[in-house]
Amino acid sequence: MDRRALLKAGAAGLVTATAAACGVGRDDSGTWNGHTSLRYGFWGDNIRLKTYSRGFDAYARGHGTVTVVPEFADYTASQERMTTMIAAHDVPDVFWIASPQVLTYEKNDLFHPLDEIPTLHLDDYSKEQLDSFRLNGALNTIPLGVYVSAIRYNEDFARQDGVTFPDGEGPGWTWDKLAELLIDYTRHNGHGRKGLPYRSDIDLVFESWLRQRGEQLWTRDGRIGFTEDGLASWFDWWERLRKAGATLTMSEQEGMAFDWATVGGKVLVNVGDSNHIVDEGKMFPQYRFRQRPAPVAPGAAPHHKFQYYPRLTISREIDRASLKAAGSLIDFNVNNVAMPRATGLSMGAPPNRRVVEAYRPHATRDELEMLNLVRGDQESPAMGTRYEAPAGSNTWRDTMTEIAGNIALGSTSTTAGAREMIDRIHQDLERA
Repeated sequence: MDRRALLKAGAAGLVTATAAACGVGRDDSGTWNGHTSLRYGFWGDNIRLKTYSRGFDAYARGHGTVTVVPEFADYTASQERMTTMIAAHDVPDVFWIASPQVLTYEKNDLFHPLDEIPTLHLDDYSKEQLDSFRLNGALNTIPLGVYVSAIRYNEDFARQDGVTFPDGEGPGWTWDKLAELLIDYTRHNGHGRKGLPYRSDIDLVFESWLRQRGEQLWTRDGRIGFTEDGLASWFDWWERLRKAGATLTMSEQEGMAFDWATVGGKVLVNVGDSNHIVDEGKMFPQYRFRQRPAPVAPGAAPHHKFQYYPRLTISREIDRASLKAAGSLIDFNVNNVAMPRATGLSMGAPPNRRVVEAYRPHATRDELEMLNLVRGDQESPAMGTRYEAPAGSNTWRDTMTEIAGNIALGSTSTTAGAREMIDRIHQDLERA
């Protein structure tokens, strides 16, 4: 058995969404003949595998001659496997793209153009939305979901301890005010709770910090968009909290890569991506969590808000006979409310706003909290353009985690750590 067949067989052993009916699969523009099998590459945990299996089953009920063969692993293993598959010219027909790999994969010509596939309907998207999806002018990927940066807090803890959070868009919602609130909370809450985990390596909120100061994570031409001063100031904000005792220690959270199920009952606040509330809220069903946008620095740059897209695409090397079927599968993923009804919103708000409104009556409390935050940012006049990570940047977050941990342990300073991180990322970009 060759490697391609082995991967198909192994994935099929996990889950295969197979047609319940016989006949020819239909679409708005014609037909595809006979049975079509599509390999679908994605990542996550076992819960995501189960929910997406339900989504593939829902797709199969309306597409009688298409079988979806999942190729699934956790995030790191999925990226390693993709590297091997790229070298073997054996990537899945449809696959998710990790943010650090978007432009690397584009450089390797892995993506099939999407705007000429008749089974993928784009009528619900404005020209501005479609333009924001494009890479170097080409529509060859489409968002699977939408995230924004978020500050999440435990409303029950806040109520118990008499804490009132400022309005998320008001003048009192600044980084300094948040730091003061967290330090004061840690000193006076009476339950031994801390303000938040130590998370100076959290990428989306770090990106908000940079953009408010007129810097970027990446530039249009694929370079580092931030300075040593900008990065060091971010580390300094976290060190202010850590030295005041307002964050969990490395020992208390067992390193930078902590488990929310372990620390979630010990802190008032967490920072991260807006979609994290969906999965992490389930770990503490006894509590109500609320979300606010990232604090805003005084004099913030005018278009500092941004949207982050996990992306989905079709392989450039797909069999031409399978292209319409692949288009219909992506269309079901992003344009049919039946997909999020099956999977939930762990991958963020649906990119299609019609689907968002159709899903709202079925959304959980945490999902509504996320949808409302995303909509608020989307409608903000501060929304601006974001550039994808360039080729060679796929390990930048690992580098940041390593250096952030060293700062917290006292083995390097914020300024030296910032200099080292930029030097290492620059070397990776130059090698690429």
